Amino acid sequence: MDMNAYLSMFIDESNDHLQSLNENLLRLESDPEDLSIVQIIFRSAHTLKGMSATMGFEDLAALTHEMENVLDLVRNNKIKMDSFIFDTLFKGLDALENMVQDVIGGGTGKLDVTTIVTALKSIVQGDYKTEGPEVAQEAAPANAEATEAVNDAAALLDEYQTSVLMQSIDSGLSVYHVVVHVSEGCILKAARAYMVFDFLERTGEIIKSHPSVQDIEQEKFERSFTVFMISSSSADDIRKGIMSVSEIETADVTQLNRDSLSHLGRRSNEAPAAAPAQETPVATEAPAATAAPATKTEAPKEDKPRPAAAAPVNRTIRVDIERLDALMNLFSELLIDRVRLEQLATEIRRADLTETVEHMARVSGDLQNIVLKLRMVPVESVFNRFPRMVRDIAKSLDKKIDLVITGAETELDRTVIDEIGDPLVHLLRNSCDHGIESIASRVAAGKSETGTVHLRAFHSGNNVFIEIEDDGNGINRERVKQIAIKNGVVTPEEAKRMTDNEINMLIFAPGFSTAEKISDLSGRGVGLDVVKSKITSLGGNVSVTSQEGKGSIFSIQLPLTLSIISAMLVKLGAEKYAIPLSSIVETGIIRKEQIRSVHKSFMMEFRGSVIPVISLSKILECTSWTENGEAETEIVVIRKGEKLVAILVDEFIGQSDIVLKTLGNYLTNIDAISGATILGDGQVALIIDPNALIK
Repeated sequence: MDMNAYLSMFIDESNDHLQSLNENLLRLESDPEDLSIVQIIFRSAHTLKGMSATMGFEDLAALTHEMENVLDLVRNNKIKMDSFIFDTLFKGLDALENMVQDVIGGGTGKLDVTTIVTALKSIVQGDYKTEGPEVAQEAAPANAEATEAVNDAAALLDEYQTSVLMQSIDSGLSVYHVVVHVSEGCILKAARAYMVFDFLERTGEIIKSHPSVQDIEQEKFERSFTVFMISSSSADDIRKGIMSVSEIETADVTQLNRDSLSHLGRRSNEAPAAAPAQETPVATEAPAATAAPATKTEAPKEDKPRPAAAAPVNRTIRVDIERLDALMNLFSELLIDRVRLEQLATEIRRADLTETVEHMARVSGDLQNIVLKLRMVPVESVFNRFPRMVRDIAKSLDKKIDLVITGAETELDRTVIDEIGDPLVHLLRNSCDHGIESIASRVAAGKSETGTVHLRAFHSGNNVFIEIEDDGNGINRERVKQIAIKNGVVTPEEAKRMTDNEINMLIFAPGFSTAEKISDLSGRGVGLDVVKSKITSLGGNVSVTSQEGKGSIFSIQLPLTLSIISAMLVKLGAEKYAIPLSSIVETGIIRKEQIRSVHKSFMMEFRGSVIPVISLSKILECTSWTENGEAETEIVVIRKGEKLVAILVDEFIGQSDIVLKTLGNYLTNIDAISGATILGDGQVALIIDPNALIK
């Protein structure tokens, strides 16, 4: 089989398991005695190892195997978790993530992990003394017992595999030796073998196959193959399941106990898969092997693989984002036709046509909601990586920091989700490094030793807000002003007139920093201009409020989706334009005499303040627009952060849901235009970028 066909699935699954390992290892660090968490970690590591070995990434599988050995001793109470073990396992996870990243980049997933492997082996052998001499004494019997058990079966089963099978028998699970013979006339042997393996994996857990899975998938076997597996199903059920696959001649399923395990392991090695006739005695000796069946005891639920019948139905599927984009584009075309049909129905005024179009509008409205929801992803997928990051930062800075996450189920468009990770990393690093004080400083200020960083997400209107709040130093505004003046960001006169919020926003100026020295975790300000640029490019904005000595809150506002937006359609001469509704404060009509000229700029009074007035036709150089002699004009007041601007337009057309289309590669960086849309009458309307107008 072509393993490249499964590469994307392997990458997705590996990332999921690595995330699970990180999360649960953090949980275990806060509660080291909870062995149920160790079981979860062990299962994730075991699955990752199996997937890596199947895909041929041996270094990945080998490192995971070493981590598994440590976890196995922990879950069996042979050793206790301590800081050395936690740090070593976290380093192992970092190495695994680097290997997977290498695979994503087209590499082979190879990495020099000698140091980590040595540390893991020292834990297994009890050579390190973090927890005292009893570690080595407790670990030794387990290793000795496993070594003794595999003396006869070493040629086929390695020490670890035999140990796993022995422990499964001790736990009351059933261990089976399965020999499958494919029909002599079978053409697609690999396909039949794949179907058998698929059934066995759903029924239990495969520990070893002979020949290897890779050889079997490449048809490098004659007519039979051997499998050692763990399951809670009966031998008859497994045999029936295998025989239900077409072109399978026989399936010999033998239940093993401690005595028969090594015996059958040796016999399997003596009777190679290439000679099915020699494998028959294995089945004939089954009664002798099972004459002393293993005593069954009720195993803990988390150790027990579920039988196929009890397996939960998978309710989710992975879909390539490009397919969702294609679906969105097709629906966009449908939306344009719907608006056109509604317009025609209004003109023709036939009852049956109107009724049909109204029904179509309702159905397409529901379809629109579903299509948009398909693209929505919980911010949890981004937030999940941060607890581990904050833990490492706190350790490197010798601080105590709690990260509290709320609203992780809040959903955002996939396009936005893919882009907000880096800005959030910058903000969290700044809160941990520059915001949260050292332990000594916090105690001196009458605060608890542990600083708290809140990461929260919530919906508000057509926007999603993400906030990062810390209970640290807050922003030293006097220092910010001094640095801003020194760097030429503002003049001393401008600085005197600035409000507290305006001073806070100075930290987003390019190159601005309050850090006294540059480090891996730079001071508040370094990189924050990048944060602002990225959030603005997504159609959002970022703001900060701070109270010196109490802490700071960074707030990011983002649009729910970037594909379909609500907009106000306006007219300039013969041309039509769309202004995103999320940026509009209000619309209105004013008398032209209310517009004043101040230092060659037009201004007007608006609700107790004076705001700039912009002629949209002049900015866009609208050729079809002519000055009319009317005493009144329509205005649209737009907002960006705290700034308001009034835009002069000719006529309001109305509110509409529009499909955002890019202008392509040839029309880039056009001032004040963010895209285009096709209206119901087939006309193209350009979409105004309010942020660019205010800027």
